[in-house]
Amino acid sequence: MSEILNKLREDIHFIEGMNSCMNCGVCTAICPAAEFYNYDPRVIVETVQRGNEEEIEELLKGETIWYCGECMSCKTRCPRCNTPGLIIMALRKASQELGYFVYSEKGRQQYALKHVIGESILARGYCVTPDLVKPEMHPEQGPVWEWIYEHLDDVYERMHSNYRKPGAGALREVDNESMEELRKIFDVTGGTDFLNNIDQYSQREANKEKVDLEEAYFLKTYMENTGEHQ
Repeated sequence: MSEILNKLREDIHFIEGMNSCMNCGVCTAICPAAEFYNYDPRVIVETVQRGNEEEIEELLKGETIWYCGECMSCKTRCPRCNTPGLIIMALRKASQELGYFVYSEKGRQQYALKHVIGESILARGYCVTPDLVKPEMHPEQGPVWEWIYEHLDDVYERMHSNYRKPGAGALREVDNESMEELRKIFDVTGGTDFLNNIDQYSQREANKEKVDLEEAYFLKTYMENTGEHQ
């Protein structure tokens, strides 16, 4: 059995998500992502069920597995109790572990997510903090957020969030003991190695392009959009 198939069949998401697809298409009919993207969960599940290594490798290198929003609407409707959303999770994990994510535009964005969210979790204990939502990177937030961003300390002081300060509060500074425990959890569960793996494959791509990983390559993965996904 190939390395790809082994990874899939050892993944709990795949084990719980893949039963026996009869290719009825109900998952595609209910899927919100299928309405907006060139995305068909029925085709993905049927492809995985066939077990053809070359076809699955193309999925891992392609764009489609990154279109799923993981809403799990598919789980509620499948007559065979398959969950395409879980199968997509297993495919994404395999793509990340094997380095195939760097072959697609949406796949390469995994580095941007790791660089922003992954590093924020391990540094501060939060997925995202207000100072990370820079107006120039998030124009969709509009002028109100731009004003808030310029007055972060004052705004969050008024909200009693204890922003980046010790003690209680929704945005408090997480104490060192808790942060150390969080990092150990990542180490023991393989999360640290998983994030480092994304770094290593992304670094290879940055080296090929002869650009800095944390600046030019990050901006590319964050901003790149061919507009060919609908």
